[in-house]
Amino acid sequence: MKLLQRSLVARISASLLAISAMALISIVVTMMVANGSRGDAAAINVAGSLRMNTYQIVAALQRYQSEPAPWHRERIQALSERFHERLVSPRLTAALPEAEDHPLREQYRLLQTRWEEALAPQVIRAIAGGGLEVEALRQALDVLVGDIDQMVTRLEQNSEAKIRLLSALQILFLLLTAVVVAIALYDIRHNLVGPLHQLVVLAREAGRRNFGHRTRLSGSDELALLGNTLNTMAAELGESYAELEARVSRKKQELARSNEAMQILHDGSRELYGGGNDLCASAAPMLRRLEDLLGIGPIGLALHDPFDQREVSILATHSPSRPTYCRNHDCHACLIDPQPLELSEEEGSECLMLPVSIGETLLGTLEVWYPTAQPLSASTRRLLFTLSDQLATAVYLQRRIEEEQQVTLMNERTIIARELHDSLAQSLSYLKMQVARLERMQAKEMPRETQGPVFDELRTGLDSAYRQLRELLTTFRLRLDGPGLSSALRQTTLEFSERLGFTVELYVDVPPHLLNPNEEIHVLQVVREALANVHKHARAHWAAVTVRFAEARLEVMIEDDGIGLETQDSPPMHYGLVIMRDRADTLGGDFRVRNRDAGGTLVAIAFTPQTARLIAQQPAEPPKAFNQ
Repeated sequence: MKLLQRSLVARISASLLAISAMALISIVVTMMVANGSRGDAAAINVAGSLRMNTYQIVAALQRYQSEPAPWHRERIQALSERFHERLVSPRLTAALPEAEDHPLREQYRLLQTRWEEALAPQVIRAIAGGGLEVEALRQALDVLVGDIDQMVTRLEQNSEAKIRLLSALQILFLLLTAVVVAIALYDIRHNLVGPLHQLVVLAREAGRRNFGHRTRLSGSDELALLGNTLNTMAAELGESYAELEARVSRKKQELARSNEAMQILHDGSRELYGGGNDLCASAAPMLRRLEDLLGIGPIGLALHDPFDQREVSILATHSPSRPTYCRNHDCHACLIDPQPLELSEEEGSECLMLPVSIGETLLGTLEVWYPTAQPLSASTRRLLFTLSDQLATAVYLQRRIEEEQQVTLMNERTIIARELHDSLAQSLSYLKMQVARLERMQAKEMPRETQGPVFDELRTGLDSAYRQLRELLTTFRLRLDGPGLSSALRQTTLEFSERLGFTVELYVDVPPHLLNPNEEIHVLQVVREALANVHKHARAHWAAVTVRFAEARLEVMIEDDGIGLETQDSPPMHYGLVIMRDRADTLGGDFRVRNRDAGGTLVAIAFTPQTARLIAQQPAEPPKAFNQ
């Protein structure tokens, strides 16, 4: 019962079961009453026919009394047998109640007694030929007819009683069903519809992010339990939503701050990578902006000295004095703070030490101070790690640039020394040999006519040495004024166009930064030497220089429409072709000189540049990334 009182589903199920049970009982009772009433009409008809049969027997007896004919006697006998058959007919006896003391059964026994004791003996006597007592027959007939009428009346009353019982039962079950339905509707209205409406309102308000609405359900049924659960859930959702809103707000602020910090790092990277060698002046403003944005500081940067294994302080924000190893005393990036800070762990601050490294190479350390009451978030730590990586890249690039500058300077010196050795030094050596020869002639006091050819060779050698010196100066001046092989070739063709009196055509199809400085010098010198030969010996009206790169080889061709060469050997005291062939051998390439079919001379060299050679040798090795 307690479960039934608490469970709404159980109450509704009980109501439905009660309605179903009453409907079933009503149907069963109706069927039983209907089955009990089956045959009542037939019994009434049989009982009524007994009365008619009685009158027929009496009439036949009277006719037989007045005219005792055989057919009248047969008629009487047939009517008596029919009366007896109808009296004991199952259609009549089946309608009688089973109870022996029932009035209808007593009336049937009385009717059966009247027939057997009053009328049947007279019929038998009349058929046997005895006399017929009219007055006794009339009295017996009246009594029997009265009994038959009473029998019919009781049958009708019994049938009507069944019908009234059926009606009463139908009305009773209908009233009971109506009462159960009314109770169920009341229960559903007050314990189902109302609570469901409150739950729907709560769900709608929760969908509108109004978590303050509550249901007012009491009791211990399912909907009350659901309402209390939803109230608790709404309260928890309200707290969770408020917490999520606060967290989202914090995340948005943190994201905005991270975006601003990334913008600061981006702007600072342009200063770091494009601000020259002054790391302090380019990094200090960026570090100061990060301090103001993230609420940290001061920040100090110390670089690792690989020679004596010590840390050298390079930069410190909020510093009261300039770093010990400051490289530029005109820079005041560390000294522009109005309130210098000196924090330590005793003053409520903590220090985060970040390595400034590229791969496994330690370049320095980044010292970041922050208040103990405001620990660094994960995003702030990631930003600081990004800052240390950016500073490491800047320091590494700065060192590499300095190393590259030193290497470039050494390469330029090596190239100049090699060019001086290959050209001017050989000419000076030749002049030195001629001077020694002249000294020996003078010591032997040879005639001046004998010494004349030596003086001529000295004069020719000095002219050649001066020309070579001028060519070298012109070549290196071109390198300084216009970087790159294309610019140097363009200036060279313009120079020789003025000398030759016509335009020297230039065709260059070379990717940038293909050749190293040594290769560029050799190519430029070959072009200049070939154009110089065109100017001195070719007597040409057209010349062209073609430089192209294809199939990992660089091909250089100098053509003219001059008189051509009688032989491919260099004339006496002119080493141009020999030097060009030596340069081609130095580059690891091929040198060709021949007369053109259309007239003139073709000078060509072809070689594989060092960069192209490296690419051809290692096509399958991908570049390795630093593990930062």
